[in-house]
Amino acid sequence: MNRADKDRRGAAPRRRSWRLVGGLRTRLVVTFVVVALISAVTATALAYRDARTAVLQRTQNAAVNDFRERVGAVAADFDVPPDQRSLSRFAAKVSEGIGGKIVVARYQDLSAVSDSLADTTSRITVELRTAVMTGDDAEFQRVRWRGEPYLVVGMPVTYADGDRSTSGLEVYAITDLRAERDDTAALLDSVRAGIVPVVLLAAVLALLAAGSVLRPVRKLGRATRELAAGDLGTRVAVTGHDELADLARTFNETADALQASDTDLREQEAKARRFVADVSHELRTPLAAMTMVATVLEEDADQLPPDAARAARTVGAETARLSRLVEDLMEISRFDAKAVRLNAAETDLADTVRASLALRGWTDRVRTELDEGVRAVVDRRRIDVIVANLVGNALRHGAPPVTVTLTTALAADGEWVVLSVADHGPGLPPEAGERVFDRFYKADTARTRGAADDSGQGSGLGTAIALENARLHGGTIEVADAADAADAADAADGTRRGAVFTLRLPLRRTGEDTE
Repeated sequence: MNRADKDRRGAAPRRRSWRLVGGLRTRLVVTFVVVALISAVTATALAYRDARTAVLQRTQNAAVNDFRERVGAVAADFDVPPDQRSLSRFAAKVSEGIGGKIVVARYQDLSAVSDSLADTTSRITVELRTAVMTGDDAEFQRVRWRGEPYLVVGMPVTYADGDRSTSGLEVYAITDLRAERDDTAALLDSVRAGIVPVVLLAAVLALLAAGSVLRPVRKLGRATRELAAGDLGTRVAVTGHDELADLARTFNETADALQASDTDLREQEAKARRFVADVSHELRTPLAAMTMVATVLEEDADQLPPDAARAARTVGAETARLSRLVEDLMEISRFDAKAVRLNAAETDLADTVRASLALRGWTDRVRTELDEGVRAVVDRRRIDVIVANLVGNALRHGAPPVTVTLTTALAADGEWVVLSVADHGPGLPPEAGERVFDRFYKADTARTRGAADDSGQGSGLGTAIALENARLHGGTIEVADAADAADAADAADGTRRGAVFTLRLPLRRTGEDTE
């Protein structure tokens, strides 16, 4: 694993943790605060409305009752029709009895005000005068004058017989409501000031509640990431009997089942690897004897009858194939058991490729385009295996010319060795591109057996072993049709002309980190 992969794997849990803490915690806190704020504002509005209504109701009831009683008491000694002087005395007496409020008395065209300097015209509305003139009891109205609130109470003066026609006197009292307004405003300010501590308290409680809810969620998320990373022994402590506790129990049960399944699979896989390795090892001795016998038979095949000679050569070929299959199985077993090690040293890759081709007698059958002086720290034997498998595939399943190209390429993550093997055969079927490196996969069962290797017919493991060797060096192998490759100039007619296998290895030199 390179450092970028480690950074990405390390960054992903941090991002998930940030989303868990920052997102869900924030939503919970915001929800709590918004609910508390709406509740506080609603309670404040209702309290202000009720308090204001109660204060004004109490004031106007007191004003109306006091005014009615005072008018009744003063009107008992009042003679009708009055003159201006007696009407003024009447207004002054009524005002004295109700706390010095402004009193206006009207009789036909006469009008008297207890405070001669007060402006009462705009405070006694036409609607109120009409209600007083047509009614027989006290009427009141709240008005605003010069931006200030006032309560105006008016009533007609009647006598015991209830015959209003014998009077004609109307009396009005103007009460200042600024004190009541200030009281309700002070109440509103005090309640409004209490919203801030309520919201802060709600935020604190929300944080505590979010912490109690998110703590097990964070633990469960952390355990899930550890489980996904391969730590199957991870478990979550179960506390309480709520839904989170049920979720933790379900997680633990799932982890138990997964661990049990993993243990069984590992045991079965280990048994299978041991079986393959043991069988392969046990087959080596009889195969060596069979190979010796088959070699002798093949050498003397020309002296045998035709049928016997054909059988001898067939036995020799199949014995060689079986030997190769056993060797490949043992090699795959070592990869599965992670028992392979690189014997790396700085190597001239062009010389390695030429030596691999010469060893198998392919020098005259393969065209090479090798950059000279390309040296890298590699395991020479494993590079030889890769070259033998890829070139053997091209010779067996492709068509000449087969070209081996060795270059270097500079990428964002460093310099790479690029080894390409191209042929001009029928190429790979569309469905074979993703499976060509699978073990025992046959791209075309009608052709010669198996994917290729360097000896006779393939074992079906050649490309898989080549890919494992490439990965062991930190590289990979890719496959594409020549028509899709950059150097497929002869595929201009649009037909598929061969396949291209490309080996990519990081270019490491002596003294560099080869981890």
